[in-house]
Amino acid sequence: MSLQLFYHPLSSYSMKALIALYENGTPFEYRMLSPDHASNYQQFAEIWPIQKFPILLDGERMVVEASIVIEHLALYYPGPVKLLPADSKAALEVRMMDRFFDNHIATPQQKLVADVLRPDGERDSHGVAEARRKLDTAYAWLDKVMASRTWAAGEEFSMADCAAAPFLLYAHWSHPIPDKHEHVMAYLRRLRQRPSFARCWAEAKPYRHMFPLGVPVGEE
Repeated sequence: MSLQLFYHPLSSYSMKALIALYENGTPFEYRMLSPDHASNYQQFAEIWPIQKFPILLDGERMVVEASIVIEHLALYYPGPVKLLPADSKAALEVRMMDRFFDNHIATPQQKLVADVLRPDGERDSHGVAEARRKLDTAYAWLDKVMASRTWAAGEEFSMADCAAAPFLLYAHWSHPIPDKHEHVMAYLRRLRQRPSFARCWAEAKPYRHMFPLGVPVGEE
């Protein structure tokens, strides 16, 4: 088997890549990164000193960053679900929404998580407040966009939705989406019902208790 994914089931960026693989039933080898799989972590650290995951090995070729993993799959392992449209203008919208979820949902959400992991006396209250403000702004903008769309970039599931599913869910856990943003909440429900993400979320269940901000009731 030529494709190997170095990942962790709880990682939102790992889920982003996994959703793409599951959407098209692309065969690959799981290379889980955990203390129980020391050889995986050793190889991962050797080939990618930055040590951010997921990474995809395609034979001898290493592919880093979840968005680029998905683009690589679309180029070399295309399937029935076209996560990047053939039309360049439509693809540009997908890429723009993908960057929105990475930069304006995942980044402030991860700031909230990172802060609780800091030692006592080194917390960044200003940074946390700013991250919450950014999420509020992003939720409000996204609610307007999703008022007229089924999926992030239109009526077809795409790479942008691969990003949105884990990022929005963890953002909702970290800084709840207000009920008034009904279009965002409806979109999140659709994402959770998508079989590819439902599979990722089920696989993450044994690790959900590790979420630093605590697990909402009913999500254990």
